[in-house]
Amino acid sequence: MAVLLSRLGAFSHRHRAAVVLVWLVLLVGGGVGAATLAGETSDSFAIPGQESTTALERISEEFGAAGGATAQVVVVAPDGQALTTPGSAAALGALVAELDELPGVASASNPLDPAAPSVNQQLTTGYSTVTYEAPVGEVPPEQQDALTSAVEDAGDGALTVEVTGQAIQEPPHVGGPAEVIGVVVALVVLAVTYGSLVVAGMNLLTAVVGVGIGVLGITIATGFTDLSSTTPILAAMLGLAVGIDYALFIVSRFRQELRRGADVGTAIATAVGTAGSAVVTAGLTVVIALTGLFVAGIPFLTQMGLAAAATIVVAVLVALTLVPAALGFLGFRALPKRQRATAPTHHAASQGFLAGWVGTVTRHRLVALLLSVVALGAVAVPFFSMQTTLVQTPPEDSSQARAEQLLADGFGAGFNGPLTVLFEGDGAVQAATAAAGQVSGLDDVAIVTPPVPNADGTAALLSVIPESGPTDPATEQLVADLRDLLADVDGAQASVTGATAVSVDVAASLDAALPVYLALVVGLALVLLVLVFRSLLVPLVGVLGFVLTVGAALGATIAVFQWGWLADLVNLESTGPLISLTPILVIGILFGLAMDYQIFLVSRMHEAHSHGTAPLEAIRTGFRQAAPVVVAAALIMFSVFAGFVPSGDATIKSIAFALAAGIAFDAFVVRMVLVPAALALLGDRAWWLPGWLRWLPTLDVEGAALERQPDRPQVQQPEVVGAGER
Repeated sequence: MAVLLSRLGAFSHRHRAAVVLVWLVLLVGGGVGAATLAGETSDSFAIPGQESTTALERISEEFGAAGGATAQVVVVAPDGQALTTPGSAAALGALVAELDELPGVASASNPLDPAAPSVNQQLTTGYSTVTYEAPVGEVPPEQQDALTSAVEDAGDGALTVEVTGQAIQEPPHVGGPAEVIGVVVALVVLAVTYGSLVVAGMNLLTAVVGVGIGVLGITIATGFTDLSSTTPILAAMLGLAVGIDYALFIVSRFRQELRRGADVGTAIATAVGTAGSAVVTAGLTVVIALTGLFVAGIPFLTQMGLAAAATIVVAVLVALTLVPAALGFLGFRALPKRQRATAPTHHAASQGFLAGWVGTVTRHRLVALLLSVVALGAVAVPFFSMQTTLVQTPPEDSSQARAEQLLADGFGAGFNGPLTVLFEGDGAVQAATAAAGQVSGLDDVAIVTPPVPNADGTAALLSVIPESGPTDPATEQLVADLRDLLADVDGAQASVTGATAVSVDVAASLDAALPVYLALVVGLALVLLVLVFRSLLVPLVGVLGFVLTVGAALGATIAVFQWGWLADLVNLESTGPLISLTPILVIGILFGLAMDYQIFLVSRMHEAHSHGTAPLEAIRTGFRQAAPVVVAAALIMFSVFAGFVPSGDATIKSIAFALAAGIAFDAFVVRMVLVPAALALLGDRAWWLPGWLRWLPTLDVEGAALERQPDRPQVQQPEVVGAGER
């Protein structure tokens, strides 16, 4: 692989103008394609084949319930009055008339309509259902603004008026001030690492080109298939982080080769052949982890993983072709001015802080190992109280939150998460009527409405209002109790559905898939690291460290987002269960990134040991050589992920926080403390491979094959393999 990649790097250098032009054409073409072919993203997380999802489809067929997006405008009468008093009734009638005339609105119901009233028993709280012509997720911003303005104006009168519902939900966004700050921090870290703002800017620019092409490609794909609204943001966040890091590894090695006396062309070829091999291996781990999300059997999650994996592939290709081409234009200007005129030097391994750090860790190896395990284990404790849901809690002090609170006060907490039971069959109406009494006797049931039949009486709907809220465990238990009760209904088939039931089904499927997926990625990590390091114990240490990283990352996320600890620090507006997607996505992404650091760091230790260095000294030498760039890469990735936390929507915020925390734990605790301490304890046994496994192929991530090339220019051998530099 190293030889092939070195030739690719040499080709990119020789034809650098054409390579840059091709990538620019792809970027512009992606922009044109996105502008002309893009479709709408979806906020639906339903799973085809699940009882709740199938029932929703059947309801649409039986009752013609397909329609547009809806919003609920909640109205509360002044203290001591009812909505039926003349003044309140007149104000309510005027509001409904105004809502009915808003742009894009198909209809607005009157809470006092005798045929279909929507007021509580005290007649103090009611709601108007505003139905739009546009489907869910496609209501234009100007129509949302018109509704919000109407509600705000009406709330200035005697009535209290708030609004909630799918029709006013804003799609997730990217590119706010916080995200920009994260990118600026990354640029600063690059500038300090390189000692050159020009090289730092080139590194960042090539990463932006890669993530831009990836996200634009995903945007084009929305015109041909339904993708989650979270998908492009996740791809942008992950693609930008790894794109910057992968370019950093290539550029760092290129600069080393220049300092050792190589000409520009040879330095580029060597950098791509050595650091590029590690980039390909590291990128492959992320891609496999993301595509492995298919084991959950959930289409939207599979699509999300494939889209993000495609962006990673683009980032790897950019690092292997566009970065070498850009370096060809920079040439010796990639070095600081003070280094360009000096004679070629052999840079010794760093003797600074990191050298002292690894010396301390390896001298007190047992204490360091125990402290790191105990610390990560303590942070992971909240993981065991994790709750997940698809129901997103609106920000506090928002109209949506106030509207939901008014509905809960007027109708009960369960009104915001009603359950619907669909009865199908010739005896559907009779079965629904008979079941209503039994359902009323279940725990946590507040109201059971009379059954509503379809036109020919072959289907009926029963609405069940829980006493508890949509994210309450009692509501989840009620879904299970309803299904148990209605499993054997005479004369009809009963299915429980509704937004809350869909959330319960998706959360249950993801929770069930989580152990399987974790076993898959852990098994994959073992196989990959055995191939890379030709050892059993080194991969075991790396995988156990990864498990601790995941536990600590999710534990910290639960402590903040579920328990509310340090909520102000991340600008958290409401606490509650994690979004169901968070755990499995975090495991998949962190797996790839943790293996990146493992490969870049331990490969230097492995190379030193294979050249005859004593085990303890090999650990220290490899650490001193590779750790500086790994630290810079981790700081960059942390800043990019952290930039999505302060202003991100609920889904992205928790995922970004978990990834940022995971990067910090993995890079600065697992790879900088646990791994060198554990390998120092193992000594020479760390590199042991049983004889019956010696047939396994060798992945040359260190570029050893390049040294055997007869036509390779003889320059001083690199001190850091696979990316490291002082």
